[in-house]
Amino acid sequence: MKIAIFASGSGSNFQALVDDAMIKESVALLVCDKPGAYVLERAEAAGIPVFVFAPKAFADKAAFEREIVAKLQESGVEFLVLAGYMRLIGPTLLGAYENKIVNLHPSLLPSFPGKDAMGQAVVAGVTETGVTAHFVDAGMDTGPIIAQQSVAILPDDTVESLATRIHKVEHAFYPEVVKKIIGGQS
Repeated sequence: MKIAIFASGSGSNFQALVDDAMIKESVALLVCDKPGAYVLERAEAAGIPVFVFAPKAFADKAAFEREIVAKLQESGVEFLVLAGYMRLIGPTLLGAYENKIVNLHPSLLPSFPGKDAMGQAVVAGVTETGVTAHFVDAGMDTGPIIAQQSVAILPDDTVESLATRIHKVEHAFYPEVVKKIIGGQS
């Protein structure tokens, strides 16, 4: 199965995914909405083709999503893996890849959806959070859950120390989830 990975920033989850040989051989394209993002250097080093765009260069979300869909179809992409892509997926892309988009979120959904999930968890004073892989739907982090892994919040945790531990869990957890999906075991 050919997949595309979507990322917007440094690409640490992208790197964890392409460091796995089975996943890397399935990656047909990196889609990035931030020209100059470090993930582009990671993709180049891994030999992964890239489609990078600036959303403001398009009239609206539907216009850039039509361009993304065209690039995905040109590359034969069958499944989308969001790895730090910081945009809500709109109806154009959702319609083209319905039930074929997975996202990784740094909380145990449905708790703490949206931005700053780790900060929300620390402020809430909960003792546990984690990571969730879920299918993407039209809502914000509301799609069906595929898998979750918990991470304790320690009494002296800051958002930064929690983030370090969550990222470590993500980098092991997400490749396993993606391998099950592309291997037909999900």
